[in-house]
Amino acid sequence: MKTEWRIFGVVSVFLYVACAVYAWWTWYSSTIEWVGVVALLLSALLTTMCGGFFWFVSRRIDPRPEDLPEAEIAEGAGEIGFFSPGSYWPFGIALAATVAGLGLVFWMWWLLAIGLIAVTFTTCGLLFEYYTGTRRTAEH
Repeated sequence: MKTEWRIFGVVSVFLYVACAVYAWWTWYSSTIEWVGVVALLLSALLTTMCGGFFWFVSRRIDPRPEDLPEAEIAEGAGEIGFFSPGSYWPFGIALAATVAGLGLVFWMWWLLAIGLIAVTFTTCGLLFEYYTGTRRTAEH
């Protein structure tokens, strides 16, 4: 995880510098253009949050092969993790997000509320897909 937090850290520093330069540049020419400054600042904060998460996780886990400069490719072989072979929940999340997006675009608060509730339920369905129903994993 060292690689990930360093990449996000570099991008964060770049965005903070770009935000400061952009704010100064627009202020120097006439008046500060707030939309760009806020967009750059929020982007910098988001990458800082992601980098901080990866830094926090990297302190708690053992170094992975990609974190070690002298590691061999064969050290990364093996099982990576579990990935669902076929799930319809991502389609449901996308459909619910589309409904919420349409409610936001046309400012129909009731459609936005329905979409957000549907996004919540479909996300829970995706998260708990293997804990209920016929695909339940065997408990030890």
